[in-house]
Amino acid sequence: MMSSLMKRFAHAAPVALLLCLGAGQAFAGLFDDEEARRAILDLRQRIEVLRADSDQKIADEAKRNAEDAAQLRRSLLELQNQLEASRADTAKLRGQVEQLARDLAEAQRKQKDSSQVLEDRLRKLEPSKVSVDGREFFAEPSEKRDFEAALAVFRKGDFATAQSVFLDFLNRYPTSGYRPSSLFWLGSAQYATKDYKDAQANFRSLVQQSGDHLRAPEALLALANCQSELKDIKAARKTLEELIASYPSSEAASAAKDRLARLK
Repeated sequence: MMSSLMKRFAHAAPVALLLCLGAGQAFAGLFDDEEARRAILDLRQRIEVLRADSDQKIADEAKRNAEDAAQLRRSLLELQNQLEASRADTAKLRGQVEQLARDLAEAQRKQKDSSQVLEDRLRKLEPSKVSVDGREFFAEPSEKRDFEAALAVFRKGDFATAQSVFLDFLNRYPTSGYRPSSLFWLGSAQYATKDYKDAQANFRSLVQQSGDHLRAPEALLALANCQSELKDIKAARKTLEELIASYPSSEAASAAKDRLARLK
């Protein structure tokens, strides 16, 4: 019986041992699964942390990017506004420059016109060279105008008025280059109105003051005529002889010879 029990124990011992080993292995397996679960949970937590951290970083980066983009848009908008303001200022300055250029051109034109007007006025006031009865001299514009006006009156045959305007001319321009010619035409106007005494005085003044004048021979011939009209034949003959001696080649000298022959 003991042997039987021993045999049963002997047979049961390996089984028990196997059971114990199996239970130990099962326990070990249970322990390994728990560690794995904890490791998995820990890994998951780390992943969640990393994910949350990554999400936060992405969110922060997105926020920074959004802020940078907004700042960039504001900067671009400000720059665009500045460019628009600069363009407006440039256009304004260009307009001002163009206006200044127009004003300058207008001022220059007015100055040129004013200068031309002033030059024309000065030219009208400045003496100019004239040539009358073979003589050249400088005369003021008013002087030339008044002489020509007086001569025009004489040529119209208004001898009385001619006397007045030539006398006025000689009084206003006593040193004029027109003086010898004015004396001749004054004497001629007086002769035409039979004012022989005044006429001969002016003819004589012409010869005495300007003996080399182109009208001097004619003045002596006209003087002789005045003396003849006044019945001063002796004085007339003397004047004609003076004319022939002083201006022998003149036309007046030829006429004087004929008259002198008739006076004899």
